[in-house]
Amino acid sequence: MKLFISRLLALVLVCVIGLMGCSNPSTLSGNYREDTLALINSLRTAIELPENTESKSQAQAIARQIINDYASPYRRDNSVATLLSFTTMGTALNSLAGHYSSYPNRPLPGKLKKRLEQEFRQVELALKRGA
Repeated sequence: MKLFISRLLALVLVCVIGLMGCSNPSTLSGNYREDTLALINSLRTAIELPENTESKSQAQAIARQIINDYASPYRRDNSVATLLSFTTMGTALNSLAGHYSSYPNRPLPGKLKKRLEQEFRQVELALKRGA
């Protein structure tokens, strides 16, 4: 039963990530807060996929594309680039993208997962404060 639930959850997560990948990734809403929260949710989904599923590499590729699409427009926007939430998000994105580039076949270490989750929470709190 536990195996069935695990596989069902993995299938649902793959569908969500797949649908995000099928959408036009360059169509950000233009609202920094909404785009950042959507990115965090997408990355959490990709990170939480079980390692032994076939869709993990696809999820990693989609995550890398989403990271690039997100960082490009906001990096050039000075009103956003100086925000605490953006710099913290940049640190998290660089860590995740670096791992995916350097170790594409290895699972995320627990220490990195924990740090990413902490940084995601910091970004969410900063966005609530407007920073």
